[in-house]
Amino acid sequence: MSEHILKRHNKSLLLYHLVFPLKYRKSVITEEIGEGLKSICLEISERYEVHFIEIGYESNHVHFLVQSVPNYSVSKMIRMLKSITAKQLFQRFPEIKEKLWGGKFWTSSFYVNTVG
Repeated sequence: MSEHILKRHNKSLLLYHLVFPLKYRKSVITEEIGEGLKSICLEISERYEVHFIEIGYESNHVHFLVQSVPNYSVSKMIRMLKSITAKQLFQRFPEIKEKLWGGKFWTSSFYVNTVG
């Protein structure tokens, strides 16, 4: 499955299953938007220590299996992921804003579960 992340003073294997619903549970995610989301997540992996093991999506929510390091609390990691992905998706697919009345992509809620 996943390998341990070895740092200078720690070794960790932290896996999280995350589910992010879209604002108003609107069915906005198409195949094209889903693939755009996956490419954004790969860019996030390169910049931050959050590695996407699996990415799945339905029209109104997204599932992630991510591996991270202890430096990020779960809430900090989720806030970062929601912020970056929403901003990038709005830039790449401006038509999304028209479908979401308030201009927010994600709800403030989420589901998280540790995997192990």
